Amino acid sequence: MSPTAPSATAKILYRPVGLVSSILGGLVASAIFKQIWKRASPGDKPDPPTALQTEYPFKEILVAAAVQGVVYSLVKTVIDRQGARAFERWTGEWPGS
Repeated sequence: MSPTAPSATAKILYRPVGLVSSILGGLVASAIFKQIWKRASPGDKPDPPTALQTEYPFKEILVAAAVQGVVYSLVKTVIDRQGARAFERWTGEWPGS
């Protein structure tokens, strides 16, 4: 990483990269979570529960939400970090503060 603060130009140029990586991260995280839930869920319910589905016990809804949060956070962190590293390789400047 560069020891100096990022320039305003680097921050502005990184915005579209960050936006695309954020959307991509959400899609990837959703797909990963659905696969994890499909393999780990009890019974024949392949789709994860949502808060308003009464056929699921509250405990199962909370577990699904927690797992989804962890998966989303990890995937977003990896994609954001790798996007910033790629930006730095292309421009020579780190896009964050």
